[in-house]
Amino acid sequence: MSTRFEEIDWRPTPMGDISLRRRRDPVTGREVYEVKLGDEFLMSSLFTAGETELARLGLAALPEDGTGAGAGLDVAVGGLGLGHTARAVLEDQRVRSLVVVEALPDVIRWHEEKLVPLGGELVSDRRCRLVRGDFFERAAGTGGLDPERPGGRLHAVLLDVDHSPRHVLHPGHAPFYGEAGLRALSEHLHPGGVFALWSDDPPDEDFTAVLARVFATAEAHVVRFGNPYRPGEESANTVYVAGKGAGV
Repeated sequence: MSTRFEEIDWRPTPMGDISLRRRRDPVTGREVYEVKLGDEFLMSSLFTAGETELARLGLAALPEDGTGAGAGLDVAVGGLGLGHTARAVLEDQRVRSLVVVEALPDVIRWHEEKLVPLGGELVSDRRCRLVRGDFFERAAGTGGLDPERPGGRLHAVLLDVDHSPRHVLHPGHAPFYGEAGLRALSEHLHPGGVFALWSDDPPDEDFTAVLARVFATAEAHVVRFGNPYRPGEESANTVYVAGKGAGV
């Protein structure tokens, strides 16, 4: 049994102090890992359904053909967190390569040093690379999201960094969620490729409309899951899934 509470790591960053904590939850009895940035809770291992569904829904939306994926899918994830989206991507046997773009080097280090439960699994999978970088800066540029494939296109891009398109962790992220930012992102996708986004807020009709102006298809999925702190009640996240036209 673990100790009741342990701060595994703490470091200052340009975005605020980041910490990795482990505790024994008194309600569920489970060992819980949590990530905080300043006063914001970024991630808890108690609530991972949305992160997993981000990968499942995003990859399920890829067409059977027309994406140039005959040799396998090339996928990018923006935001590493505790690794649940990345693991769900790698569970799809169609995936040939996965690059996870993470702005905070300490989050990558936690996985490399196996300080978090999924660290060993991710770093040992030859298809997966954890790359330090600013996802939003890369998305706005022309060099591509994968530094080992400059200008290379991807079959799917899955993003889980901000709380929602309206509740961002840094003001510099906000332009990405506008029409120009999403059009720049779409250039990194193969024809028929998919962009999917996790959000902690309910579906936003205005944002879905922006997605629909950029992509051929756009849909907001509500992901419901049980809340251990409210027996009998459900919590929910939103996963937006947008598909690029096959001929674009």
